Amino acid sequence: MDQDHMKISSEMLTMESVRQNGYKIVAIGGGTGLSTMLRGLKEYTENITAIVTVADDGGGSGVLRSDLGMLPPGDIRNCILALANTEKSMFDLLNYRFCEGSLAGQSFGNLFLAALNGVCGTFDEAVTRMSDVLAITGRVLPVTTSDVHIEAEFENGKKILGESRIFEQKKIENCRIKRIRMIPENPPALPNAINAIKDADVIVFGPGSLYTSIIPNLLVDGIVDAVAGSDALKIYVLNVMTQEGETEGYSAADHVRELFRHAGTKLFDYCLANNEIIPREYVERYAAEGAEPLYAGEGMLDELGVKLVNAPLLSHAGGYVRHSPGKLARAITAVACEMRPRGGIYVDYERVFSDF
Repeated sequence: MDQDHMKISSEMLTMESVRQNGYKIVAIGGGTGLSTMLRGLKEYTENITAIVTVADDGGGSGVLRSDLGMLPPGDIRNCILALANTEKSMFDLLNYRFCEGSLAGQSFGNLFLAALNGVCGTFDEAVTRMSDVLAITGRVLPVTTSDVHIEAEFENGKKILGESRIFEQKKIENCRIKRIRMIPENPPALPNAINAIKDADVIVFGPGSLYTSIIPNLLVDGIVDAVAGSDALKIYVLNVMTQEGETEGYSAADHVRELFRHAGTKLFDYCLANNEIIPREYVERYAAEGAEPLYAGEGMLDELGVKLVNAPLLSHAGGYVRHSPGKLARAITAVACEMRPRGGIYVDYERVFSDF
């Protein structure tokens, strides 16, 4: 930072300039949890890189993957739309799902990305082009451009190949998942993903499905080494609820332990968890589906060397219990401001966003 920039007074800084000087945040995961968090984070910083799993083989993404031989577009599309700065009509168009015919259940956004994949020749370039069209805040990157699938091995020794088949197979086996493997093993990470991790101020894992959204990223060659070698603040966002078909009966420590075990190293220093009470009617409804609230008490993560940060993070809009994009982004920013304070021009950013 040169001296002229250091002399800019906080009174001269607009909210836009504060966001421009926000922390460089890398968010690693997939599914709806990642896109939910991104919607909040873009209000606090423009320096966002989402690194997204590409192991999905179900739904509309699975159809396009099978028919066109492309990487699954669904999670990527959701992250791009979460960071998009476009008219509502365009947003609605890209989210539109066909209701009839051979395209039933398919989203127009998936088809748009599929078309760009054909025009550009590579999936990562197609993602970049779609991001440019929608003028997104930050970047969205596939963790790898290799054609990968995940295999789950259960504690009883049974195995199942394919992300979309794990849910039902776990119910059949009625035991915990022992390990997730990438097939083929150790696919190379996208170089831009590695570079983003190395350059990050903050690295965030989750929220999202433990075994099918977060862990698959750790099995891509180069990702764990880049995270381990980074001086960034590293945070894991604990899910609000356990997940049927993956983590029934899991504690906060179980989640963290599985991440460290699959990574082969201690991956982060902080766990951000919701401490807002979930209304009883939601608890009862989720219990019927085999899920329960996931709270983390003081001392639960001490043996793993992880510091717990509790905060009110809850949203139950639309009848679902999820993270609030705004509350979650504010909590992440507050932890960053406390644990990684910066001087000079950044003081205004920390003053605006440090309390939650």
